[in-house]
Amino acid sequence: MLNDHQKNIATLVHLSTFSRFFIPFGNFLGPVILWIANKEKSEFVDIHGKQAINFQLSILLYAIILGTISIPFFIFKLFHGFDFIDFHGFNDFHISIGKPSPLLYIGGGLGALAIIAFILEIVFIIKASLKAREGEYYHYPLTINFIK
Repeated sequence: MLNDHQKNIATLVHLSTFSRFFIPFGNFLGPVILWIANKEKSEFVDIHGKQAINFQLSILLYAIILGTISIPFFIFKLFHGFDFIDFHGFNDFHISIGKPSPLLYIGGGLGALAIIAFILEIVFIIKASLKAREGEYYHYPLTINFIK
């Protein structure tokens, strides 16, 4: 039987991921510290801790992949028409407000995807913490199980 302390710790494990807004890498440190301190005391906290950590690691991996895909589009757009051999400084520098490049649309689409993913991450964390508070298990969607 779960007691309120176990439910509170499991809820706090999920909510501690929001500490990243105040502490660098707080989204990893908070859940890991709470999980390590309480995993032996409760199987419920152990399962929720693993879920929260796996979700944060999965989000990090997805962000690295998305960044790796999107960065070349911005670099190609930045250096489009730039001649590295015959460089004369910025004497002939001008900004053209003509037709947008398709690279801009692709990069903008990837940026919009990142914003949507961020919003979904917040929704999933809140949903997981509410499930933990109710004494239920929660499995984050699209999570890779790094810690089993």
